[in-house]
Amino acid sequence: MTTKERIDWLRAELHRHNYNYYVLSAPEISDKEFDDLMRELQDLEKEHPEYYDENSPTMRVGSDISKDFTQVAHKYPMLSLGNTYSESEVTDFYERVKKSLNEDFEICCELKYDGTSISLTYENGKLVRAVTRGDGEKGDDVTDNVKTIRTIPLVLHGDYPRVFEIRGEILMPWESFEALNREREAREEPLFANPRNAASGTLKSQSSSVVAARKLDAYLYYLLGEELPCDGHYENLQKAASWGFKISEHMRKVHTLQEVFDYINYWDTERKNLPVATDGIVLKVNSQRQQRNLGYTAKSPRWAIAYKFQAERALTRLNKVTYQVGRTGAITPVANLEPVQLSGTIVKRASLHNADIIEGLDLHIGDMVYVEKGGEIIPKITGVDTDARGMLLGEKVKFITRCPECGTPLVRFEGEAAHYCPNESTCPPQIKGRIEHFISRRAMNIDSLGPETVDTLYRLDLIKDVADLYQLQEKDIISVDRFGKKSAENIIKGIKSSLTVPYERVLFALGIRFVGETVAKKLAKAFDSIDKLQHASLEDLMEVDEIGEKIAQSVIRYFANPSNVELVERLKQVGLQFSRSEEEQSGYTDKLAGQTIVISGVFAHHSRDEYKEMIEKNGGKNSGSISAKTSFILAGENMGPAKLEKARKLGIQILTENEFLELLS
Repeated sequence: MTTKERIDWLRAELHRHNYNYYVLSAPEISDKEFDDLMRELQDLEKEHPEYYDENSPTMRVGSDISKDFTQVAHKYPMLSLGNTYSESEVTDFYERVKKSLNEDFEICCELKYDGTSISLTYENGKLVRAVTRGDGEKGDDVTDNVKTIRTIPLVLHGDYPRVFEIRGEILMPWESFEALNREREAREEPLFANPRNAASGTLKSQSSSVVAARKLDAYLYYLLGEELPCDGHYENLQKAASWGFKISEHMRKVHTLQEVFDYINYWDTERKNLPVATDGIVLKVNSQRQQRNLGYTAKSPRWAIAYKFQAERALTRLNKVTYQVGRTGAITPVANLEPVQLSGTIVKRASLHNADIIEGLDLHIGDMVYVEKGGEIIPKITGVDTDARGMLLGEKVKFITRCPECGTPLVRFEGEAAHYCPNESTCPPQIKGRIEHFISRRAMNIDSLGPETVDTLYRLDLIKDVADLYQLQEKDIISVDRFGKKSAENIIKGIKSSLTVPYERVLFALGIRFVGETVAKKLAKAFDSIDKLQHASLEDLMEVDEIGEKIAQSVIRYFANPSNVELVERLKQVGLQFSRSEEEQSGYTDKLAGQTIVISGVFAHHSRDEYKEMIEKNGGKNSGSISAKTSFILAGENMGPAKLEKARKLGIQILTENEFLELLS
């Protein structure tokens, strides 16, 4: 078997196993066997870039290269559906269809998945484009990100049309959503309100590797094209399932209005047991011929309607309000409630977010309050039953003015809703929170430590800040109850291993407000040592790509605090990496400084990702779309005709692969 034959075989096998696992839920091989095949394919593709395939299974893992989104016009406009919240309006819809058609018709009943809409175009059995809904006329090309979603096939099987479009919903399953919010809460980042927002935000991420890590899902529900196999919408989707698409097994074709209501009533309760969020039912006339006869209004089709479920809410008593302090000092008010069942779980607490929310609700202790789950997962108070107030009503809830942990007067920064405790140096939750952030997997990755251990070591005065971790000895840890010699060895070993963590992650680990992983990478690249970053001016910082005044001011405030400067000095003394290594900096030039470059086509000498890295290493900026700001296009074989035409119209220079390599040599 030649190398090319082996690569083709591996791709076909991995596509098949991926479909078996993610769509059919019937795997034939173990996870390890799958990973071994994937690793072999990745190695072969790296060694032989001449066999590049944009629909290879290796595209599922995504890339860290930032990518701008190109606007693409929809061939068929993506119209919204008319919404209804009452059974009488469903009846009106049914009767209008019946009167307009004046013949027998079927209704296809589907669950309305609560995600973000996507349009997928396939040509000759391969995914060529994925576009968001946008404004309905045009949307963003998010093909690279969508390729990481394992339930979306890259290559089809069976008897499919040569060209067609299929639409559906990109979703974040409850399990992935809850895990993501737990991570964001631990890092004191704003929580996503619901899986829909999380899916939408993820799909528009500039890094496809982030999309891959968040385990999005997809359900497809509408087929369009000139050569569809059937007149029936339901029948077309069953065909699509045989080509490799994930189609909901809960679709039903019905013939009477009563059957429509039976479907609605069943799923109003049963939807709570689904692994993904739903917010209603979609009703469609099944026949495409009849759909064409019914036509469209200016905004929506006359042959479909969405019935939205009522948000589930409960009434319960507000017993008290407590306040939590995060690692950045942010104060979060929490409503402590009389336990009540809501959407399948017992709710005892709900976030009140900030002082403005409390004031707007006019809350009093003892109030009967309405509680809903935002996106059916995050409890929130949406109102007060003022009629239930009696003689025993408690005092009005007023936001605290001092930190509940250390007593320091709170501050509120201009333009922000939250109050903060400014006592970074001695406020216990802030200190422990910063240590927990510092040791987290994406920061220093000291996985032998955890929140409970940090709390124990802090209470025993063994650590008071992150620098104290590097002074710990085995005997200190063994002296603590429940820690044996092996545990102590692992903790010390983990701490020592963190000395090799690269500068950009150390910078993230410091916990500077608004400096997340991506921002830390950009700052570490722009300022190759902590000393240069410490002395950077506001103007210097804002010159860095994607660094605005808010982040720049936060960095300046951090280094203006003598305690932070002292902490950094102590961490330097123990050997943490506070500059980019020679290896990281080697090969960097300014040959492409100030230039914006678009890559298009297939290349012989290097992969597209390798060329993107070369551009960045030589001071250039990658862009996914051609505009007047484009300096030149690096063009390989099979450059898209649309890009070529646009480049000619704008008079943009086009460099071949060899010309580009010569430019850098």
